[in-house]
Amino acid sequence: MERSININRVLVTGASGQLGLSLQDIALEYMLLEFVFVDSKTLDITDFEKVKRTFETGHFKYCINSAAYTDVEQAEKSPEIAFKVNAEAVKNLALTCARNGTTLIYISTDYVFDGEKGLPYTVDDKPNPINKYGKSKLEGEKYVREIMDEYYIVRTSWLYHKNHGKNFYKTIMQKAQNGEELRITDEQVGCPTNAANLAKYVIDLISLGNMPYGTYHFTDGQAMSWFDFAKIIVEENGLMNSTTIVKDNNYRSFANRPKYSVLQSL
Repeated sequence: MERSININRVLVTGASGQLGLSLQDIALEYMLLEFVFVDSKTLDITDFEKVKRTFETGHFKYCINSAAYTDVEQAEKSPEIAFKVNAEAVKNLALTCARNGTTLIYISTDYVFDGEKGLPYTVDDKPNPINKYGKSKLEGEKYVREIMDEYYIVRTSWLYHKNHGKNFYKTIMQKAQNGEELRITDEQVGCPTNAANLAKYVIDLISLGNMPYGTYHFTDGQAMSWFDFAKIIVEENGLMNSTTIVKDNNYRSFANRPKYSVLQSL
């Protein structure tokens, strides 16, 4: 007698972002998960009615929310956009997931902390964001916790991908290849995290099914400044002779940024 195989459906928002694309890269490796990828054009998560209709017919066991407004500078100037995507849209997902028995995985950030601790932040440390982006992501976290019982909040930091999206890694690569001088601050310390590694962590989190619901931290683990990271990027791509890297402590930012936002990962 043949045994039936249980296939769980997974909705992934933000499919065109670097994490969404990283999830697509490895989706076929997980035979017991059926992924449905949507971007803002195919599903506007700020529209509650559209979200409800998608879930009514989707029969999703999990929802990975990799959609986010991540422009830290612009969020300071237009906070309503950041809160609409990072908080109100997350509320829409949380309400709909709760009603449909769907587990929500919400990707959050190290920027929920103020950077004043001087030691790696644990999941038990009290958040205190110092910019609008961090505040909007923390608001999203609060909605998830208030509305849902079955959820994972995964905080990560300094996300990049070598091929997908717009990020620090690709910007440094392009400028170094063009022979431009790189003026990089060393006043901020965090843990650069490859979106490919985060994607695997998130899918393993749900596919293995042995982790309690709650809040987690995930990074690649190595703390460094932006200056240190730029040096690593240039060195590993053999571009040291093509550019000059200069420490620039006069980093100009409209938004306040945490000086030490290292996350303690388990």
